Amino acid sequence: MTLAIQSLRKFSILVFLCCFFSIFAQAQTNISGTITEKNGTPILGANVYLDGTYDGATSQLDGTFSFTTNETGQQTLVVSFVSFETFKITQEVTTFTNYKVVLIEDVNSLDTVVISAGSFEASDNSKVSVLKPLDVVTTASALGDFVGALQTLPGTTTVAEDGRLFVRGGDANETQIFIDGLRVFSPYTPTTANTPTRGRYSPFLFDGITFSTGGYSAEYGEALSSVLLLNTIDEPDQEKTEIGIMTVGGALGNTQKWDNSSLSVNGSYINLAPYVALLPDRNEWEKPFEVLSGETVYRHKIGDGLLKAYAAFDTTNFKLTLEDINVEDGILFGLKNNNFYANLSYQAPLGNKWKLLTGGSYTYTNNKTDFDTAAIHTDEKSIHVKAKVHKSFNSKFKWSFGAEQFMTDFDERFDTPFASGKIGYDNNITALFTEADYVFSRKFAVKLGLRGSYSDLFKEATVAPRISLAYKTGKNSQLSVAYGDFYQQPQSAYLKYTEDLHAAKSQHFIANYQYTANDRIFRAEIFRKEYTNLVTFTDPMASFDSAYGTDGKGYAQGLDLFFRDNSTIKNTDYWVSYSYLDSEREYLNYPIAATPNFANTHNFSVVGKYWIEDWKSQVGFSYQYGSGRSYTDPNLDGFLSQKTKGYNNLSVNWAYLLSEQTILYASVNNITNFKNVNGYQYADTPNPLGNFDRRTLRPAADQFFFIGLFITISEDGSDNQLDKL
Repeated sequence: MTLAIQSLRKFSILVFLCCFFSIFAQAQTNISGTITEKNGTPILGANVYLDGTYDGATSQLDGTFSFTTNETGQQTLVVSFVSFETFKITQEVTTFTNYKVVLIEDVNSLDTVVISAGSFEASDNSKVSVLKPLDVVTTASALGDFVGALQTLPGTTTVAEDGRLFVRGGDANETQIFIDGLRVFSPYTPTTANTPTRGRYSPFLFDGITFSTGGYSAEYGEALSSVLLLNTIDEPDQEKTEIGIMTVGGALGNTQKWDNSSLSVNGSYINLAPYVALLPDRNEWEKPFEVLSGETVYRHKIGDGLLKAYAAFDTTNFKLTLEDINVEDGILFGLKNNNFYANLSYQAPLGNKWKLLTGGSYTYTNNKTDFDTAAIHTDEKSIHVKAKVHKSFNSKFKWSFGAEQFMTDFDERFDTPFASGKIGYDNNITALFTEADYVFSRKFAVKLGLRGSYSDLFKEATVAPRISLAYKTGKNSQLSVAYGDFYQQPQSAYLKYTEDLHAAKSQHFIANYQYTANDRIFRAEIFRKEYTNLVTFTDPMASFDSAYGTDGKGYAQGLDLFFRDNSTIKNTDYWVSYSYLDSEREYLNYPIAATPNFANTHNFSVVGKYWIEDWKSQVGFSYQYGSGRSYTDPNLDGFLSQKTKGYNNLSVNWAYLLSEQTILYASVNNITNFKNVNGYQYADTPNPLGNFDRRTLRPAADQFFFIGLFITISEDGSDNQLDKL
């Protein structure tokens, strides 16, 4: 009996095991297929698995894969491979047999083509950066001014006595500046003759700069030549206080952080009186430059969105006697300027890969000018509001569209011994824009844009198409081309006298080659720019009784070269820029087409920086050369047919770490004391010999010396104002 029971038990276990393995075998599903690229090339080594399980395999040499699973019902098959987009699909697990998967190139990978014609990226986060934000404060000739650093890039023209950005044969007014996508209507500090201006805003508040020398996005308008885009820091990394003690003044900044918000505040006071008393220049000062300024950025996270508020204020005051060959005692010139700029921007995801970017800016500028016996007061109030939505349909296709409004109210009051009065204008410009980016592959991409605007002042509409293409010619090289139409309203200097004008137009044609590898970048770019509808007038100077028109025209064409290398020589970073420019215009009161006096044929610059470990120092130099600029000599035949001598400037700087958070900084501008000439002024009438006398227009000072002590107090105890020094 016992033996029979034992036999029965063994039989039962055998039957159970057979049934169990039979059921288990029936539950298994074989998953198989092939993985290829779009052109049919098999992919070796792709990971294939069911999401949330350990069931998977790796594709073989011929792209095939195979594995089994016990999972049933709806399952998600995942296929991933480097440089390709991850493939995911959810359906019945039994359908994953002999399944064909085609992987698409990941166009977000680092070796993907980047549309770069006419554009210089300066961001720590961009794929290809020409400059870093740090370069603004470590370039010897820049003197801490972001505009000064950009003047070492190709495409810019050396106009030393002005200081603004002159780009590819364009006047400085043809370059517009935006902060967080919103227009700055008065970006430069006021100045006097033969003394360069500076940008109003501190480089320490910005972490991204895009400088477009042409062919820029349809999102930006009212600029014939160029746009400069400044992006404020989204989120500071820590709380800190920054102190600057300088030979020309002082500065103080503080940053505070909370859970969802942060606040940065900067203030500075500049007074050149002590400096000029020690090192006099050529100006006859009654009151040297005095500037009080302040900036603040407030950031607040609202869910997944970010609200940023930026504000800046400065007041400038100076008075001097200007030398003039036609006035024996000179001309008294004084200026009091108050400027306020504020913007509010907000960006947030809207769901389904839509994103909203919106905001507005307000600029107020007040000038009180005393010029000889005339008193002139100007008030300009400008508003820019913009809304833009952006949609990423996938990694290849992105589309955006938006609308914006520009509003300007300009008033000028003048009081002279001969007349008094008030002039001005109001102008509203409404614009719509749309743009699409499509990346066909890691090798080829295209950007299409269209911008339309309407001027309420002129009752005139304009339409501006724009297109950019880029093709990757090798692992590290690419070609880009761009075309675009660009419009800009005439300046206040003319609109205050007449409203019977039209928007000026320029057309850009650009071809670009770029090579990037091993911390080196080389760019070569050719361009042509054609101008129409430029302002013309009849008198020697624009005035209320001049006859105005917009029948001026011109062109600018040339070649830009750029090379940067920070790996070949240990602890050394340098870049070299060269620009060739051929430009002529027939506009303003020009009797014939001629090269304007702000456009020189050759511009060359070299910037170098070297870190000396034993000295805990960074030393640097900047050399700039600009060929002679045109001028008219009334003693000779021809209009703007003469050339000044070339411009030369070698500047050096030294930053020494006294401690990890204390920097002693010194710089000398034009250390070799080149005797540069900005131009010439001729007498209005000939002398007894029948010749027109002249005086040479020299810089107010041949050299400028600067010493500063910069102290940082931060949470980590290591941050400093040159950060990565």
